[in-house]
Amino acid sequence: MASEGFHEPLELLDEATLDYHRAMQSLAEELEAIDWYDQRAKATTDESLAAILIHNRDDEKEHAAMALEWLRRRDSALDAQLRKFLYSSVPVTEVGEGDSGESTAAVDSGSLGIGSLKGAER
Repeated sequence: MASEGFHEPLELLDEATLDYHRAMQSLAEELEAIDWYDQRAKATTDESLAAILIHNRDDEKEHAAMALEWLRRRDSALDAQLRKFLYSSVPVTEVGEGDSGESTAAVDSGSLGIGSLKGAER
């Protein structure tokens, strides 16, 4: 059924909300597919089948990343949270606390916090 997963009457939802839902559903499906392929690859004893399943799993990771990026570009609150947590080197539960050794400004700005490499000796 096309309205599966909706919690409000479709006639009350605009096209942007419907597209957002489509992307969220697609992301969930891609993540589920990653898990399924991963389990199958680990369970098989056939190395050639495992290689195919791993290849397929990694394709699903690309698809998930694309859907997540589409969502991030359209949802400023999601964008802020992803910028806060992704690529941080501190424990996830300490991100943004400010006393964990990594600057919250670096995390909030999207910086990797590694500083300039200009003039660095090789």
